[in-house]
Amino acid sequence: MSKINPQDIPHKMLSLDPFSQWLGIEIVEVKKGYCKLGLRIRSEMLNSMQKAHGGIAYALADTAFGFAANTHGRFAVSIETSINHIEALHEDDYVIAETQLDIAKNKLGFAYVNLSVGDKIVAVFKGVVYRTSKEWL
Repeated sequence: MSKINPQDIPHKMLSLDPFSQWLGIEIVEVKKGYCKLGLRIRSEMLNSMQKAHGGIAYALADTAFGFAANTHGRFAVSIETSINHIEALHEDDYVIAETQLDIAKNKLGFAYVNLSVGDKIVAVFKGVVYRTSKEWL
């Protein structure tokens, strides 16, 4: 069995991920080590203050991070992540998550994910990923 094209891995991952599908995550652009995703904030994503729940931004960033990490062809899982929320998200905002994964070691990768609405950064996510030896087929 042959390896999958790295650019196809996020599409395969999304097809197997009902939570990201429920969020409405869209793949905007993918290349090896890079992923750009988007989603529209819906009313059911709002908290009691009528702002998007912080978990929505976190989930989008974590998904972009995971997708980018897996484009290197090996199964990769996050081992440490954090997020800084800079601006609140509102209903109908279209949020973009963009990340470039830097692989510093054979087993570890490090990335920042910038979340933006238009030209304004609304959150910054940082993550460390563990790259397994299992390859995507």
